[in-house]
Amino acid sequence: MRFLDEVRVGERTVIGSHTFTAVAIKAFAARFDPQPFHLDEAAAARSHFGALCASGWHTAAVWMRLIVDHRRAESEARRARGEPVARTGVSPGFRDLKWPRPVYAGDTITYATEVIATRPLRSRPGWGLMVSRNTGTNPAGELVLSFEGAVFLEMTPA
Repeated sequence: MRFLDEVRVGERTVIGSHTFTAVAIKAFAARFDPQPFHLDEAAAARSHFGALCASGWHTAAVWMRLIVDHRRAESEARRARGEPVARTGVSPGFRDLKWPRPVYAGDTITYATEVIATRPLRSRPGWGLMVSRNTGTNPAGELVLSFEGAVFLEMTPA
């Protein structure tokens, strides 16, 4: 992971893609969001969605997996080059979570993150806050997931 002072506002990174299968949609829904339009094709066809679709929470969970994998790979690459790796702290939260369009079985969603703000923390010397806009888009380029998230990130040691 890069240090906060190496990150620039406006940087956009594609963190990966994921294809949502009917089997995975149903398995996630059965455990975490058991609504008929996530569990059964016939019920979904009668719903306002018109077909089986993924839980919004499923789309957000996939984003989380991809960002963790992306950050881990970035850190491993830095270590391989002999560069120091920044520590990340907890996330103080997110806001404006939206699911503007459904994700249907078979859709491949591309996830990205864009830095929208950074600032050092007076209350925690050596650390700062990075805020990002996080998105998922379907093959037609339509937004299916968006939210702003924040994470505490170490600054380059003096």
